[in-house]
Amino acid sequence: MSHRSATPPTVGRPDVIAQAHARSLEVGLRASETPDFHPLRRPALRELLERNQSLYTHALPVMETLHAQIVDTQSMVLLTDNHGVILHSLGDSDFVEKANRVALCPGVSWAEADRGTNAIGTALIDGQPTVVHAGEHFLHANRILTCSCAPIADPFGRTIGALDVSGDTRGFHKHTLALVRMSAQMIENHLFSNQFVDAIRIHFHARAEFIGTLYEGLAAFAPDGTFLSANRSALFQFGQPLGELLRQPFDALFGVAFARVLQQVARAPGESIELTLPSGVRVVARGEFAAPRYVGSSDGLSDAARTVTSSGARAAAQACETASLATLETLDTGDATVSAILRRVAKLRGRDIPILVLGKTGTGKEWLARAIHHDSPRRAAPFVALNCASLPDTLIEAELFGYEDGAFTGAKKRGSVGKIVQADGGTLFLDEIGDMPLAQQVRLMRVLQERTVVPLGGTRAIPVDLRIVCATHRNLREMIEAGTFREDLYYRINGLVVTLPALRERSDLAALVERMLALQPDGERLPRRVSDEVLERFAQCRWPGNLRQLANVLRTASIMAEGAQQIELEDLPEDFLQDCEASPVDVRAQPHEALSRNGSGNGGNGRDKPAAEPANASPARMEEWQATLIAQTLARLDGNVSAAARELGLARNTVYRYLRRGNTTH
Repeated sequence: MSHRSATPPTVGRPDVIAQAHARSLEVGLRASETPDFHPLRRPALRELLERNQSLYTHALPVMETLHAQIVDTQSMVLLTDNHGVILHSLGDSDFVEKANRVALCPGVSWAEADRGTNAIGTALIDGQPTVVHAGEHFLHANRILTCSCAPIADPFGRTIGALDVSGDTRGFHKHTLALVRMSAQMIENHLFSNQFVDAIRIHFHARAEFIGTLYEGLAAFAPDGTFLSANRSALFQFGQPLGELLRQPFDALFGVAFARVLQQVARAPGESIELTLPSGVRVVARGEFAAPRYVGSSDGLSDAARTVTSSGARAAAQACETASLATLETLDTGDATVSAILRRVAKLRGRDIPILVLGKTGTGKEWLARAIHHDSPRRAAPFVALNCASLPDTLIEAELFGYEDGAFTGAKKRGSVGKIVQADGGTLFLDEIGDMPLAQQVRLMRVLQERTVVPLGGTRAIPVDLRIVCATHRNLREMIEAGTFREDLYYRINGLVVTLPALRERSDLAALVERMLALQPDGERLPRRVSDEVLERFAQCRWPGNLRQLANVLRTASIMAEGAQQIELEDLPEDFLQDCEASPVDVRAQPHEALSRNGSGNGGNGRDKPAAEPANASPARMEEWQATLIAQTLARLDGNVSAAARELGLARNTVYRYLRRGNTTH
């Protein structure tokens, strides 16, 4: 496409140019003067780039593409911050010298107050894509330029920078602004996708062929259906500003219950669905569970990383479990212990005090963390979760702190920002922090102290503002004594410590069952209650997997009972019934039993009983006892790691770690 055409008498909007000239006069600029434009010194420019790292990272590939489209037109592509200071430039070699004469280079401010009417400064003030051509510039020195600029907004509508193409006036083309606008929107969409890594995203447009293109609407929702944000195209299609949309539930925006869309997306990932906007316009939509992306072998890392990637179905299940349970109010289902915990947590609403959540695996630690985030002023920002037990030790560092391009062989091009930077402005949830290696504990401690993070292989410290919630099923005090957990980190993360009870210790089992069944999508022929016999059987079970196990049992049973009024005993999974019969709850048992009582094997089946828990044992002795219990459970279950983990209420990775330790010590 040619970028040359006849120059029209007036390019920019006359009213915008006139208002910009008036502002230039008001700040005392004179059209004939040549102000002193010394660029920022290298350290200051480096610091500015660090403050705008996310913008720069996502804009760079788009700038390269845009430059390729306008190459050989005596022009250059410029990226600025929200104050109009140039962060980066890409230009034709034959135009660079001319650009330098007017200080069109990194580190120089092109704000209106410094340079008068110009596309960058005027677009940032006006908030709209702007062309300033030749004599429309306020300063005579800049009238050799023709410039097209579009502001760039973050996922919450705040202007964070601008993208500009500036060149020789003879290279003016009316289509340049369209290219710049499209490129700015691409950057915004990249920022949007990176911001909402744990969200459910809805892609939509009135025309199916625009799904997956630059023009599709993008709306992000938390797993409980709370609206988070929308891109420019979505705002245009909704016909409402972002502030209005933040107050509306999913069904008001799309004319259907959120849980129903979740269920449909989980059953048929990638399949189009039809939704209705508030205006009555019907749109074609595609939902996706934007779970955190782990670096897989296609990026040059080991296949081990790929094994930890959540499938769409798994993400759907987690989203459905969390829906309607993501606020402190909805988590209160009548148990006195849980109610007391929620009241204590609620007192910290709006205070960035770290919270440490203790409890056995599956007791709802992530549900509580999400509720804490949802009920805080940070609710519109990201909630980013990382399970420290689900990743190999070698990957935790890269996932949490990120890494620079070339940090290690085969790593993803341009690196990865890491979970800490992804959580900037929001909440970082570190599950099973007791499984974090000591080396990473040291680095995390430094992040919490300095509120900055340095990616693996990098030298730049990136500022971060986040709240941290941690969880573990381990006894961290005993780990401190054993030298496997840092004491200074412990006191950094336990501003408030709460312990969630195991499911068998709770008094609200019936209410929990009712709540979980109520989450099932409207329109599905799935039962909303269980029979008295089923509830009685539930009360007799040990529930080693706690709330997670209950959710899975109910999900399977609901499908088996589809079309019936209620779930009966015959609808329950066979292995669950066998577990209940083999090891019923001892009604004489006291709350918070030892792990030995949590394992099966003493239910009269003639097999070996687990080793008795040593009273007042040292951490080393406790580790030995736990290893023995895991070994006995594995032997009894013929080496089935998944079954052993489920029975003991442990993460599978924990069982594998004990196996690795056993192989090296025996």
